[in-house]
Parts: sequence; structure tokens; C-alpha cells
Amino acid sequence: VQLQASGGGLVQAGGSLRLSCATSGHTFTWRAVAWFRQAPGKDREFVAAIRWSSRHTLYEDTVKGRFTISRANGENTVYLQMDNLKPEDTAVYYCAADQGVILSSMRDTRAYNYWGQGTLVTVSS
Repeated sequence: VQLQASGGGLVQAGGSLRLSCATSGHTFTWRAVAWFRQAPGKDREFVAAIRWSSRHTLYEDTVKGRFTISRANGENTVYLQMDNLKPEDTAVYYCAADQGVILSSMRDTRAYNYWGQGTLVTVSS
């Protein structure tokens, strides 16, 4: 099973980026896919998650209204559209997925067994 995160880069404050998380090598259906981020010297934190079948979404409070998580029909790819980026959004962004995560655990890093390699997002002021 592989998760490939891409789309990071350098952007000015107020700009936008779209991250992609392409999953492959699995025969089962994901229960949920999530994005986490880790800034230098800080713990990895939850950003957003989507339930695969229902497309129910969850967001961390500071990104609500600015970030949108989605997945396209027929694709094993999840996207994170990030608008109105702020310098405090600077971090390495990781996608994670699992076939067994329950709704109440979707914000917890421990609920995900599969992780991508991370993609760096840098927002300049």
C-alpha cells in the first residue's frame, strides 16, 4: 500500500495550493483519509479528514472556511484545497488513510496505519 502526497510549495500569504494524496496497492476500501501537518518543533496535528463512502468531512478549527478536503469519483485520490494561506500554515503536510478508523477517532494520528511521505508547504508573509 502506498500513499503519495504532492502539491506542496512556496506561496505568499493569501495564496492557494492544492495538495493531492494518491493511494495505490490496496484491494480494500478506505474508511477515511486525512491530512495532518507538522511544523518545525511542534507535534503533528490534525488538519482535515473525509469519510470515504459518505464523504463526511472534518476540519481543524483554524482551517475551517479556508481548506476543503474532497475526493473525486472513481479515483483513489484525496485532495486538500488550501485557500487564503497564512504563514502559520507552514508545515510538512502528511496524508494518512485507514480502512478501520471510526468516526470518533478521525482526528487522532494513532487511528491511521498508512501514511504518505509528506509534502512541504511554505507560506511567506
